[in-house]
Amino acid sequence: MKLLWKFGNEAIRYKALYIIAIISTFMLTLLNLTAPKVLASMTGLVKDGVTEDKLDGIFTLALILLGIYLVRVVFTFLASFLSHKAAWNLVGDVRIKMYDKLQSLSMSFYHDKQTGDLMSRIVNDTNSLELLYAHIIPDLITSLVTVAGVMIMLLTINWKLALLTCIPIPVILAMGVLFSKKILPYFRKNQTVTGELNALLQDNISGISEIQAFAKEKEESAKISSKVAESVSAMLRALKLSGLFHPSVGFISAVGTVIVVAAGGYLAYLGEVGVEDIVAFLLYLSLFYAPITGLAQLLENTQQAYAGAERAMLILASENEIRETEDAKEMTRPKGAVKFEHVSFGYKDGEKVLEDVSFECRPGEMIAFCGPTGVGKTTMSKLISRIYDPDSGKILIDGEDIKDFTLHSLRKNIAPVLQDTFLFNATIAENIGYAKDNATTEEIQAAAKAAYIHDEIMAMPEGYRTKVGERGLRLSGGQKQRISIARAIVCDAPIIILDEATASVDAETEKRIQDAINSLMGSRTILVIAHRLSTIRNADKIIVLENGKIAESGRHDELLSKKGLYYRAYEIQKSGMIA
Repeated sequence: MKLLWKFGNEAIRYKALYIIAIISTFMLTLLNLTAPKVLASMTGLVKDGVTEDKLDGIFTLALILLGIYLVRVVFTFLASFLSHKAAWNLVGDVRIKMYDKLQSLSMSFYHDKQTGDLMSRIVNDTNSLELLYAHIIPDLITSLVTVAGVMIMLLTINWKLALLTCIPIPVILAMGVLFSKKILPYFRKNQTVTGELNALLQDNISGISEIQAFAKEKEESAKISSKVAESVSAMLRALKLSGLFHPSVGFISAVGTVIVVAAGGYLAYLGEVGVEDIVAFLLYLSLFYAPITGLAQLLENTQQAYAGAERAMLILASENEIRETEDAKEMTRPKGAVKFEHVSFGYKDGEKVLEDVSFECRPGEMIAFCGPTGVGKTTMSKLISRIYDPDSGKILIDGEDIKDFTLHSLRKNIAPVLQDTFLFNATIAENIGYAKDNATTEEIQAAAKAAYIHDEIMAMPEGYRTKVGERGLRLSGGQKQRISIARAIVCDAPIIILDEATASVDAETEKRIQDAINSLMGSRTILVIAHRLSTIRNADKIIVLENGKIAESGRHDELLSKKGLYYRAYEIQKSGMIA
């Protein structure tokens, strides 16, 4: 019921479809209850023989029966199609809502999540809502109305037989409760393992080149086989319980029918019930026990739907660590002044990546950050865009706390070129123009020229219409990085973050990219993260980080004259020990 309530807000928009489907269900049930009465009346007409004066009555009842069956087709269609239409629309809405939720969640949410599992929750687990709203709920309503209606009809025929009909019900309900408790863990297990299998498949397909390069096909196949076996095992355990429960319910229902037949025969012998009443009773009895017998399937579907809906709800109920304030304002194009005030941050409690970091970058300046791997250089770039929030301290742009702005407007004014370049499986033009709505061909080509990738693009068979493949698989590392730089240039943001922007290029291309970066100096605020110290010689200020703290800062020549950390690192690279 809690899950129904939570998803109810989404389902309510399709209330018109549900109302018509429910009305159709009630009408269908009414027709089903009427048909046995018509057949019983016909039995009453023919039990003592058919005379000419009875033929008109028989034909009339036959036409009524035909009309009932024809109208039943209409209401069956309306009840089935409209409930399915509403349910699948609901599934679509929930999938979009889950995706939007995933987009809004901070990166900390993804630290212990796998892409394939999240995909499974959106695509597979949401299917359970269709099962819930198009099958389980309509079937439950139909069953309850049918059982209530049939019981009323049975009581009007013979109250003694009606009470005998109810004997199996308490036993079936008790079995149902026990069954639902036993089977739910197996469905939960199956849903979880399916998600894990999807995650493993996604991981392996993405890393297929590494699997083949290291000849690990057998090992990875064994992992997949293990997960498949685990999923099959969980499902078979659930089906084993179903295999026992379904026939057991069927048997108990059959016992109820036997009791009624025996008792009905005895009452007929006593003259307390007529032949037509026994025929009507037996016809209604099949209607009465059908939904009760179907309880087994209903309970199984319910537990399966609950297991899936539960996993979907876990995403929708996830708390976002990065939140906008209620009065967050839009950031208009800033001048580009960036300031850190005593910023500390750690990905885990007690493990500081940055500690009490303070610096200031004036508009149009280029500030570079260097230091050993893991000292927090990339982390600082993520803090500026509010991918993460600092544990303490403030980050200011043009003197205002970045938490005072909407996330969308903040990030629109920051163009990142990340170390791990990601390209979409689209054309080169689409990837370069991704950062700006309706970017023109001229803007895209101008950015490509500035990133020294235009000539290489034009040399490709389809030029800017060339598909790059998944994650840019068809391009070299240097090409991907320069396309990423072109994308940042198209963005035309006043603040540019370059995280190892020249890490995957040769010396000649590095010089060209460096020239492109230098051409932006003065017109943009540029924050550069670099291991290659030769690329940051022209920076207005170089900040050297060590153990999450600022160890040194100054211009290139000033730091060399200090003969400290920067000097030693520069000399090592200069001597060629590190390329």
